[in-house]
Amino acid sequence: MVTHKIEIYVDGACRGNPGPGGWGVLLRHPKGERELSGAVRETTNNQMELMAAIQGLKALTRSCHVVIYTDSKYVKHGITEWIRTWEQKAWKNSAGKPVKNQALWQELSEAVKHHHIEWRWVKGHSDHPENDRVDALARAAIDRLLAGQP
Repeated sequence: MVTHKIEIYVDGACRGNPGPGGWGVLLRHPKGERELSGAVRETTNNQMELMAAIQGLKALTRSCHVVIYTDSKYVKHGITEWIRTWEQKAWKNSAGKPVKNQALWQELSEAVKHHHIEWRWVKGHSDHPENDRVDALARAAIDRLLAGQP
């Protein structure tokens, strides 16, 4: 039974595409907030956007009503519209080519099964406080990675 309502703000960033990338997550729940972030040495912006959503959902310890805010239309449309067709077509896109980032899409597909989720798109870099915050977390994660810090 889904009883807890959680807001999750997610963002990914990349220096070069591909290049070093980071992801940031803000979880907001009735008892407070939690920030998460991480980085990868060689990745793409889309991969980091997906990773942020995956990590945000993986951080939840029980089924929840979740509202996920993302500035990535790729993630929002992918998980709410395109993924069903990709699964039906054995992970081929409309051009008959393999879907990019298939493993991450499959991981996200598995993570969403445990929750009731509303996906909301927010315009990036538009003074949205929480989106700016998760963008800063993602960029700081890249800085830590490049500086050799944990």
